[in-house]
Amino acid sequence: MIIWLASYPKSGNTWIRLFINSLLFTPDNTIDINKIKIEQFPSRKYFYEITDNVDDVGEFMKNCNKAQSKLNLDGKLRFFKTHNAFWRFGTHSFTDVFNTLGIIYIVRDPRNIITSIKNHYNYQSYDKALKFIKDEKNMIGVKGSKKEMDLPTLISSWKVHFNSWRNLTKLKKNYILIKYEDLIKSPFNEFLKITNFISKISKLRFDEKNILKSVKNTSFESLKKQEELNGFKEAPGNSNKFFNLGPENNWQKLLDTQIKEDIEESFRKEMTELGYL
Repeated sequence: MIIWLASYPKSGNTWIRLFINSLLFTPDNTIDINKIKIEQFPSRKYFYEITDNVDDVGEFMKNCNKAQSKLNLDGKLRFFKTHNAFWRFGTHSFTDVFNTLGIIYIVRDPRNIITSIKNHYNYQSYDKALKFIKDEKNMIGVKGSKKEMDLPTLISSWKVHFNSWRNLTKLKKNYILIKYEDLIKSPFNEFLKITNFISKISKLRFDEKNILKSVKNTSFESLKKQEELNGFKEAPGNSNKFFNLGPENNWQKLLDTQIKEDIEESFRKEMTELGYL
């Protein structure tokens, strides 16, 4: 069964992924950002022997659950990072109750996401980044790419993405919402919430001392330093860094009034619910 680390791009998913990875896969709770065992879904290898045309959006959607079912045949617990919205396509959907054990959904203020999106995709203006987070048909991924994880990924808009995962009524009992801003303010408390959630729905147990070590080893400063020294293979394909501003990404200092107001008007209901407005 799968525990999903789901989020809109640039919301802190990689941070949580690295934290869980350091707890589960290294005896001393260290982390090498270029040796992550928690993978991303979708990945091309999971569709081998299922479809020969996974780059086709329709084929991908029809076979997404089949790929997960095949993975789950061994009965093992798995964590996967995903940026997919929880889409439905006819009788098909991104995942279902038979393949999903739980959902850790990470959300971030879209007024800060837009700056990270601008950096990650090397956009020359905030207008392009704004269009990105508002596009309800937004799909990332390069058709025919040779990269293992470069596949159709329907992310939609920030609003639709957030609502799609939290509206899974059948899975809601195994759903936890984590706000990026709370991780910044109180990382130990928030990571403790995550480990308690995992322990509640699985047989995994965590020692508080190891949690503390993992929090320290996956601090933004530590991850940024690793990228500066050794690079990060998941960084954007340009000169921009993946671990860019982090806690210093403050929309109040970076956004002009027009962009700020457009975001707030477009996402007012969700931002108010989350306490961003």
